[in-house]
Amino acid sequence: MNETEAPIPDPSWGPKLALRDQLLTARRRMPPAELGARALAVAQVAMESADVRRAATVAAYVSVGSEPGTGPLLDALVAAGKRVILPVLRPDLDLDWAVYAGADRLVSAGRGLLEPAGAPIGRDALATADLVIVPGLAADRAGMRLGRGGGSYDRALPRATGTVWCLLNSEEVLDAVPSAPHDCRVDAALTADGVIRLGTAR
Repeated sequence: MNETEAPIPDPSWGPKLALRDQLLTARRRMPPAELGARALAVAQVAMESADVRRAATVAAYVSVGSEPGTGPLLDALVAAGKRVILPVLRPDLDLDWAVYAGADRLVSAGRGLLEPAGAPIGRDALATADLVIVPGLAADRAGMRLGRGGGSYDRALPRATGTVWCLLNSEEVLDAVPSAPHDCRVDAALTADGVIRLGTAR
């Protein structure tokens, strides 16, 4: 494309924006007690899964606000002897990674995010994870994931070689979500009610 050509519009942009607003509103309405109960249930579901039992390294993240909670899950993974790596947001919005060493070793990274205090170990560290657990707002039966729109995971996930789960509330697994060619798919949705297998891109 030369400098005088306009970028091709993304027809999924408007539908994504509307669906994100709907999903975020529903999340904000969830009582804190329900959020906590679901976080505990998610940890139990995950730890009972064969995918987690087989994994030596798990890539995950620190939930914020009304996102489905990851605190109990992170602690359970470490207690089970798993190596856990968490994302470190780069200035270009791509993701580096660092080893999780406990909740007391997390630092504020701005934008309300928490990251490990240790040194980053490189973008390609994601390829060492047997299981990758990512955030999202929804996923559909074909495995298409709807994120918040920053694009960080769509940049990072092509480096993943392990199974990819999206952590969601059960009601956020939909028949279809709007998508664009650059959007990455996931293999399953991890919910408080179980692991829901989805279509896979790999």
